[in-house]
Amino acid sequence: MTLITNDISYAIKTLNKGNVAAIPTETVYGLAANIFDETAVKQIFEIKNRPNNNPLIVHLKSTEQLKEVAKEIPPLATQLATQFWPGALTLVLNKQDCISDWVTSGKTTVAVRVPNHPLTLELLHHLNFPLAAPSANPFGSISPTNAKHVFDYFQNKIDVILDGGNCPNGIESTIIGFEGEQPVLYRFGAIPIEEIEKIVGPIKVHNKDSIAPSAPGMFTKHYAPKTKSFLVEDIEKKLKSISSEKIGVLLFQNKVKTSKPIVQYILSPTGDFKEASKNLYSYLHELDALSLDILLIEKLPNINLGKSINDRLNRAVAEL
Repeated sequence: MTLITNDISYAIKTLNKGNVAAIPTETVYGLAANIFDETAVKQIFEIKNRPNNNPLIVHLKSTEQLKEVAKEIPPLATQLATQFWPGALTLVLNKQDCISDWVTSGKTTVAVRVPNHPLTLELLHHLNFPLAAPSANPFGSISPTNAKHVFDYFQNKIDVILDGGNCPNGIESTIIGFEGEQPVLYRFGAIPIEEIEKIVGPIKVHNKDSIAPSAPGMFTKHYAPKTKSFLVEDIEKKLKSISSEKIGVLLFQNKVKTSKPIVQYILSPTGDFKEASKNLYSYLHELDALSLDILLIEKLPNINLGKSINDRLNRAVAEL
């Protein structure tokens, strides 16, 4: 039976034994393993049913540990790490030779960040190795933002879930790589791209690549509910064309007026992007549990964190 606890000693024992533990971060919960133990890393892929061409993110205890896993670090990468770590920024850098191909999916680069969650930072400081930790969900499913989400997914497959409460950011990290010295955006995330551009200037957006993704979270179909879902700009207009009986609606700020008996969730009544981001996956989990016929999701204004939320929603509703 999986143990849910906020006592890091259980997670330390599990990870030191070469097993997988679920850990909280400020973004989403992750399935963590010792990056230097290939057998442990392989367990992550098996538990998640994750394609082995999808690289993992390495989680460090501090910026000072970066040179243990990466080399030839561009000055702008150092600048970004200084500005945003601990935090929801992942950097894709040339890997050190000691980093397993299982962590990087055979690539010469490694994705790395320092998480900003007190329990996981404490855990990392008690370990002699960094952690590989993709989101703690079956591949392609809605990401988990609390311990219950993880338990519901993996209750018989992992030994321990380190319970750090609800994730404050609610969506995954922003991922930045480099072409030479030029920063490249691989994934929109919890740090708005506008904040990063204040530090490094204009950033090129990498083309989507689902065959051999350059970084985690780049598959076209991802973060998806089981319920048939649509991303729309005009919910009221879409509702008029639907005859389904059990309809769920996820809206940014305002409820819709309709005579149909729909279930409505509001991401942020005040129109706050950070609140919407924090609630996104949690509300998708709740709506997905209602056995709805259809789920309509309102597209957010495509600015600031709205870009990141829309990115997740586009992938959530994508057809394979």
